[in-house]
Amino acid sequence: MAPQASFLETIKTKGNLKDLKEARHAAEVVYRTMRDVMPNEAVDRVSDELDDAPDVAENLWTDTNPLVYFLSRLRPQLDVEPDNFLVRLRQEANLPGADAETIIKAVFSATKEELSQERVAEIAQYLPGKISDFWNEA
Repeated sequence: MAPQASFLETIKTKGNLKDLKEARHAAEVVYRTMRDVMPNEAVDRVSDELDDAPDVAENLWTDTNPLVYFLSRLRPQLDVEPDNFLVRLRQEANLPGADAETIIKAVFSATKEELSQERVAEIAQYLPGKISDFWNEA
């Protein structure tokens, strides 16, 4: 199995998703929302660590849409309410019947396996309310 596939397999299994395509899409949406609540410097530090991780393709963390990537670098971090974090996953990932909380925890769990404790702690401070709790529980 390719390294990225094992990362996605973890998300698929823990998130109760039907295939790796759904896992990839869920990770991209969760990551986009995570990046929105973090300052660019923190996003870059996570990117650097994921770039070196043997189990995950860094391009899952970096937005593949050049316009969205560019605009996200210009604006300040967003204040996203915990419920909006869940709504964004439900709407943008378009995974009917899937449980957003379970998927977020699955992405968080797979991601934390690839990051240093320093980065894990840094991310926790930016995630809002119960989303931070999900991160800590994952």
